[in-house]
Parts: sequence; C-alpha cells; structure tokens
Amino acid sequence: QQRKMVHSEVQAQVDNLRQDATVFLQDLLRADSLAGNETKAQEIMSAHLTSLGFKVDVWAPSGTDLASNPNFYSPRTTFENSPNVVGILSGSGEGRSLLLNGHIDVVPVGDLKTWDRDPFSGDFDGVRVHGRGASDMKGGLVAQLLAIQAIQKAGLRLKGDIIFECVIEEESGGAGTLAAIMRGYKADAALIAEPSEMKIFPQQQGSMWFKIQVKGKAAHGGTRYQGVSAIEKAFKVVTAVQQLETERNVAFKELPLYRNTPIPVPINLGKISGGEWPSSVPDLVILEGRMGVAPTEDMETAKQQMREKLASLALEDDWFAAHPIDIQFFGARWLPGATELDDPLLQILQKSYESCLGSAPSVEASPWGTDGGALSNLAGVPSIVFGPGETKLAHQSNESIDMNDVVRCALVTASTILEWCGYDSN
Repeated sequence: QQRKMVHSEVQAQVDNLRQDATVFLQDLLRADSLAGNETKAQEIMSAHLTSLGFKVDVWAPSGTDLASNPNFYSPRTTFENSPNVVGILSGSGEGRSLLLNGHIDVVPVGDLKTWDRDPFSGDFDGVRVHGRGASDMKGGLVAQLLAIQAIQKAGLRLKGDIIFECVIEEESGGAGTLAAIMRGYKADAALIAEPSEMKIFPQQQGSMWFKIQVKGKAAHGGTRYQGVSAIEKAFKVVTAVQQLETERNVAFKELPLYRNTPIPVPINLGKISGGEWPSSVPDLVILEGRMGVAPTEDMETAKQQMREKLASLALEDDWFAAHPIDIQFFGARWLPGATELDDPLLQILQKSYESCLGSAPSVEASPWGTDGGALSNLAGVPSIVFGPGETKLAHQSNESIDMNDVVRCALVTASTILEWCGYDSN
C-alpha cells in the first residue's frame, strides 16, 4: 500500500512539473546544437542538472585519445565547441545504479523552405513543441530529467546512483558516448530515450557503411560493343546485394522482436556514381550504402557475408572473375546491442509501463543503431531504448513532439527508476 502511495505521489509531481518541462524543452530547442555548435545547449543542460543536485562533469573529448580507440569514428578530429555533459546523482547506498543516456547533437535542418516554422523556434502550440531535435532526442532527455525531478519533489532519495549522460556525436557514429565510456562512466544498466514511439527496444540493430567499386572497360559510345559498361555490370551487383538482404532476413523474421518489421536488417544502397560523358562507355561505377547488422550478430560476420556474395558473381560472369569487385567498409558504424529478454531492468520497465499507462507495451528490436551498442559491448552495461518522439519525424522538416508523450514517458521512467534503484523517504 505504501509503495502504491509513493508511486501515486511521484506521478502527481510529474503532472505538476509539466509546464516547467515544456519550458526546459523549448530552451533546449532554441539552442541550435548542430555538430560543432553544442556549447550553448550543453550550458543549459549543465545548469539544469546542477539545479537538481547533480555533480556535473563537463569536458570536450580529446580527438587524440578517441583516435587511439579502434571503435572511434567521426568526420572530425577536434571537439572544442562540443562538450560532453555527465551528471552524477549519488544514492544513499545499497541500490542498483542506472545510466540515463541521450544525445544533444541534432542533424542539419535541410531546405528551410520545407519548414513551416523556424527550425529552432521551440514554439509550443498547446500540444506539441516544435523544432529540430524535438523528437530526436531532446524530448527524451527532458522526459528522463522530469522523472528525476518528480522523484525529488515527492521527497524521495534514491538508493542507487543515477548517471545522466548528455553526449555529442551520436548522429555521426557515437564518439560522445565512447568518450564517456573511456572516462570511466558505467552503471548496472542503462535507459536510452531515443524516439522509440514509447515502444521498448531491448535489442538494437547495428550498421556500417560500405563502398563497392564496379569496373568496366571504356569505349566510344558509337562502338560500345568494344567496351564493357560498368553501369550494366552494376545492375548485377545491385541484384546480388538485394538477394543477400533477402537471404540474411529469412532467419531474423522468425524472431519474436521482429514480428512487426517488414525487413528486420536492411541493406540500403544510398548513393551511386559512374560515367563521365554521355557518349562514352563508363569504366567505373561506385555504389555506397548502409548494411544493417542484427543485434546478436558480429560485425565481421556480416562483412564476410557481403564479401562472399559479391565474390560469387565471378562464378556466373567471367568479367567479374577477371575484374574482381572491390568492397570497402568505411566511415560511420554503430555497434549492435542485445539485452536478454529476461533482463531484470526489462521486466521492471514492462511492469512500470503497464501500471502507469494501463496497457502492455510493444517490445521490439530497434530498426536503427543507437549508443546502446557501445554501452552494451564496450562498457558491459545492459541497455534498453525507451523514449517519446516519433521516428518518422526524426531528421525531417517540421520536427516536433507531443508533450503528452514526454509526460507519459516520464511517468514510466520514474516508476522504473524507483523500482530499479530503490528509495528512501526523506
């Protein structure tokens, strides 16, 4: 009975703090935090954490230190205007620790003409807050801190420590979370408030970029039969990549977490270039794409499957035997992550969802990569994605978030924190 009263009081405090949370989110959205420009938003975050009693650690990651780690990738090498912010809220003792993780960086806004509002307006229309990063994922960060603030307002002190990570570089490969891991931050488990649409993702797809070079033989277009078109040969490569995607997904479709996912682990061809002149037979085509990696799959195994599929084309086309296809894996990559379905945090999160919202949650595998892969694999921290926000609005113009979802996420998160960390009444 007392436990029920405690949870009810915390839920009441979440509702009482709704307006404050809305203003906080507006402030974060008005601080443009594109890569290389995160300082202002992180100053706002740091001040908020300090006001909640967190001990705050702010640092710009060292590009040199990061470059020494084989898991590092970023399109840049210095991070002067891009600080990480970590807050530590020490518990009273004897409770399990929890890491709350999210990223402050946002993707570019694209064509301003496609936006109905200033992308950094932070406008609130009474239901939704608008701006780049609202769904992905400043709304999630606000939901997590709203949960903590409500627990404090209810006069409770957690037994377990809370480590709140507000990191940079998630959109570009995860260097911010990697820097936090290298700095020594870890906990017994982690919640990541990416825009999961209030679904629970205990497992997260990984991904990596690849580049395929298809060779041809140049000739004049008037005597094209004297050459070999790299474009025509590239058609066969595209077909082979599509076949590989189908083959890889046969097994994954049978897994319970993928029941609602048409293509569990996609391979996307996102860029093609080739040829230099309309009247010439092209001698080179370059294909670039993203290869999804299943949560429980090894990255090297996925790479080898791609290499073997492309090499098999030599068995059906002598041109490829004499001119092997070149495949390189380059640039951004996100490690996959898998938390067991009987994990205690997952059990608590599901029960909290049901008790707070009155229905069973959807439990699925994430269709995209997150920093959870790094936390699971490199820090040994079981990680689960659960947040407000809609994936379809992430990286789009007119991005926004429903404050009702932020509040609902905070309710579930607060209940989960209480049950995971334990608490004392002040």
